[in-house]
Amino acid sequence: MSASLAQDQSPVASLAPADLEFLRRPLHGFLTMAAGPTPPQPRPVWFEATDDGTIQLFTGPDTLKVRRARRDPRASLVVAAPVGERERWVSVAGRVTVEADGGHDLATRLAARYWDLDDPVRAEDLAAILAEEQVRLVIHPDTVSRYAY
Repeated sequence: MSASLAQDQSPVASLAPADLEFLRRPLHGFLTMAAGPTPPQPRPVWFEATDDGTIQLFTGPDTLKVRRARRDPRASLVVAAPVGERERWVSVAGRVTVEADGGHDLATRLAARYWDLDDPVRAEDLAAILAEEQVRLVIHPDTVSRYAY
């Protein structure tokens, strides 16, 4: 790649307005939780970039994500543009907190972003998610890296 085509900025500690615009699209993020000596195992997740610059997602209170967050609060999320678009990604790494409130509201917002809730199957899927307890994982960025081609 020509250096004039690539734009790889040095890591910073906060999301830029262009990052927020990109992250507010219905893209999948790949979440990695710290796991000590265990190799990282990223998982695709829905997420929301907030106005205050945090990243949040929902999950059940007894999931491996929550157990790992309580053991070691480091996490990262990488989001990439889909095939067919110019190459672009944003990576956020930082401390994650587990928040007991707002999980159902977040799940509802994200389901509307990622699914057609007029589809009865998807509406039923959301109802199943809301029937279970949900917590929010909130990533507080320490490092934000980005790349655009």
